[in-house]
Amino acid sequence: MAQDVKSELSALLQKALASVAPAAADTPIHLERPRDPSHGDFATNLAMQLAKALKKNPRDIAQQLLNELPASPLVTAAEIAGAGFINFRLDAGAKTSVVQLVLATGEHFGRSTAGGKQKVQVEFVSANPTGPLHVGHGRGAAYGASLSSLLAFAGWDVTREYYVNDAGRQMDILAVSTWLRYLDLHGVTVPFPPNGYQGDYVRDMAQQMKAAHGEQYVRPAEAVVAGTPGIPPAERADDEAKRQREDHLDALIRNAKDLLGPDWAYVHQHALAEQLADGRNDLEEFGVHFDVWFSEKALFDTGLVARCVDLLEKKGHLYEQDGAKWFKSTAFGDEKDRVVQRENGIYTYFASDIAYHLNKFERGFDKIINIWGADHHGYIPRVKGAVQALELDADKLQVALVQFAVLYRNGQKASMSTRSGEFVTLRELRKEVGNDACRFFYALRKSDQHLDFDLDLAKSQTNENPVYYIQYAHARVCSVIGQWEQAGGKESELGEANLALLDSPRELALANRLGEYPEVIETAARDLAPHQIAFYLKDLAADFHTWYNAERMLIDDIALRDARVAMAAAVRQVIRSGMAILGVSCPASM
Repeated sequence: MAQDVKSELSALLQKALASVAPAAADTPIHLERPRDPSHGDFATNLAMQLAKALKKNPRDIAQQLLNELPASPLVTAAEIAGAGFINFRLDAGAKTSVVQLVLATGEHFGRSTAGGKQKVQVEFVSANPTGPLHVGHGRGAAYGASLSSLLAFAGWDVTREYYVNDAGRQMDILAVSTWLRYLDLHGVTVPFPPNGYQGDYVRDMAQQMKAAHGEQYVRPAEAVVAGTPGIPPAERADDEAKRQREDHLDALIRNAKDLLGPDWAYVHQHALAEQLADGRNDLEEFGVHFDVWFSEKALFDTGLVARCVDLLEKKGHLYEQDGAKWFKSTAFGDEKDRVVQRENGIYTYFASDIAYHLNKFERGFDKIINIWGADHHGYIPRVKGAVQALELDADKLQVALVQFAVLYRNGQKASMSTRSGEFVTLRELRKEVGNDACRFFYALRKSDQHLDFDLDLAKSQTNENPVYYIQYAHARVCSVIGQWEQAGGKESELGEANLALLDSPRELALANRLGEYPEVIETAARDLAPHQIAFYLKDLAADFHTWYNAERMLIDDIALRDARVAMAAAVRQVIRSGMAILGVSCPASM
């Protein structure tokens, strides 16, 4: 019968604990795999946990526990080490029993109940729909999708959410940029603002407008630029020049709204719909899916932003200065107070962000995870401060930061600029190296660590390419099983294989690695660290390849052959499981 050795050991310790310290029988039992194999297969610090309550030396308690430990065929030795650790050494059959467990539980092996079906919202990407997604967005997408899958596998009820920034200045800039290109197509020449959106995609949207509506939105050039402060020379980079460029752009937006009247809504919606659809399609092709696409505009339309600001004001967390309303964010650890409503009555981005988080809490999530770019680090205290000011449980909110990926092609660093259009898009990256390499390479580092994306390595078919190395292990297993089945083997009967025959050091090491998978799942989920899955899969593939290269699989000894095929099948299942969490495919041949 398939057995979970760790659970069996826990049960043995529970019986010993009930005998040694009945009053402390509910003490949680922690079993870990020692990093040093010489320390055994599992170790527990239970004796040290009990020392304070029992007022005894931990080593003495450990000896009492060992004296009361029921005999088990799983355990060949149990010994006291260090300050009071108990180290367990397992029978070879106990080690390899994990193979039977993997085959019996299939895709459910490693699945955890640690999340307790609590509701968790993971909000990620949430890029302004003002242009194609770039490789930086790609890392956030890969991390968010992998983390969501990991949490679901670990027992959480996960909602994947994209916050659509469809209100505010950036969308106005995109709309006016599109309109100016549309005017240019009709021979109405207006100097294009350097801080407008300049990518070819803007010209494409302008061409669509022209094809669909002809000259309907054409207005005279002099009216478009009327009252604008003008654009300073390009060589000027001083603060006054920057301010003048922004003022010029804002004036163009005001003129566009006045000149187009009700038609402005069409231009705005056209640009939004095109870019949102493009981003959505890009992510879907990348294997990144969302349960909810949440509109920022809805926060204004439903009055939640206004209600949120009123709540903060009633609770005494706002003050007025120069006609604007300020949130006292310094009272919550922020470096300075923040405006939530300008003197002209317009709410700030921060106000809508506060309202969005109020909405998250009102939807009843037990845990809220925001995945932001590392450049948003300073935004954390003000948002958490606002949550506290609204008297919500700020401990439910967790922010995971993602460093931007730096792409290297032929040894050259690629620059990115969302305004200029001079950036490498996620779609271009996927086309060049494929989805699998993208997803896996993005997952190779902890999210808040710098990532250099080596394109040459990602495209190589060598052992140095980790995704290829893991996929090759999977393909090798598929080949072995395919040949075995052609010779009459039936995969449904592998659960009956005599696993006691798997007793070589390489086989025991591989079995031990398989047994680690459920623990890796729970640890990675707890730490919000899907990169741990990637590291584990690399190690599992290495152990498999080492074993495969040292031992023949399809030998004349039927019993040993079937045992080895069973272990190979277990490796395949765990690779499939881990790669699915990371959003990477497992081809049957390579």
